[in-house]
Amino acid sequence: MFTWLAEFSGTFSALNVFRYITFRAGGATATALFFVFMFGPWLISLLRVKQGKGQPIRVDGPQSHLAKRGTPTMGGLMILSGIIVSTLLWGNLANAYVWIVLFVTVGFGAIGFYDDYLKVTKQSHKGFSGRSRLAIEAAIAGLACLAIVYVSRGALPPAREFLATSIAIPFFKDLLIDIGLLFVVFGGFVIVASGNAVNLTDGLDGLAIVPVMIAAATFGMIAYLVGNAIFANYLQINFVPGTGELAIICGALIGAGIGFLWFNAPPAQIFMGDTGSLALGGLLGTVAVAVKHEIVLAIVGGLFVLEALSVIIQVASFKLTGKRVFKMAPIHHHFEQLGWTEPQVVIRFWIISVVLALIGLSSLKLR
Repeated sequence: MFTWLAEFSGTFSALNVFRYITFRAGGATATALFFVFMFGPWLISLLRVKQGKGQPIRVDGPQSHLAKRGTPTMGGLMILSGIIVSTLLWGNLANAYVWIVLFVTVGFGAIGFYDDYLKVTKQSHKGFSGRSRLAIEAAIAGLACLAIVYVSRGALPPAREFLATSIAIPFFKDLLIDIGLLFVVFGGFVIVASGNAVNLTDGLDGLAIVPVMIAAATFGMIAYLVGNAIFANYLQINFVPGTGELAIICGALIGAGIGFLWFNAPPAQIFMGDTGSLALGGLLGTVAVAVKHEIVLAIVGGLFVLEALSVIIQVASFKLTGKRVFKMAPIHHHFEQLGWTEPQVVIRFWIISVVLALIGLSSLKLR
């Protein structure tokens, strides 16, 4: 919205700063942080009254978690509201990529909200039907990927239209695999997998939100570089016109995430819930698909991949052999069962996220 102020830069030259993505990304970060700080306490009080017993705690999990009974969930509402308000204020609303990412974020957030609602009202871990949930997620992600392909083709020169349906291989200059409309399936899988992987990671106070912010900072930088013809040419990465604007959403996520962490720091006053984790994972996945760095997301978000794989391995092993590979899944609970304290697990996983982000960023130059 504020981008229109740049139209008056001829009269007031200072308004020209609203043309710059870097300035607006900083503004989006600050606005989202302020918004969450302002309305966070009110939302926590409201949810505590409405939810009563709060999020149900697994009785078969670490005994230390039982002390968290009564903590309200759906904290993702404060994150998503901060992201949306900030993006609408600082983003270029004429940019289609902005609306595509917001569509997935709100859609996945609505699914997560319904899941949280069922868990709280029934005081059970059985929320939304798994198959129905995945089907709706796949439909949302599929529509988003179709839109990304359409928008990308319209922005790219005819000789480069194939990029819209291609998978870029990191650490190689020009290695692209054009899979045609199968890209919609591939991209949809990336978005759905990202959403659910972040969702599985959200099990300890502060565990999910910091790696999400680290990934958002990484992809905010990638989006800015991919959307800038000069930088993309210098780094020899694929230039995708218009995607630079996604740095605004990533900035808003970082600001809202910092605000949420203030309330989610141990002992948490509120949990993110599926409302937040599913939406934030979907947001990151959609940005990765738009900027043609889907595989890099698997590197930067390697912690999320590890958490998801631990669940898949645990379930498969138990069904096939009747034995468990881990003491408990997702894997952060496994380390708790080994004797790590919750802060040790959280901080060490944050460190892993930073290292993985640096490896992902190195793919921009090491080619």
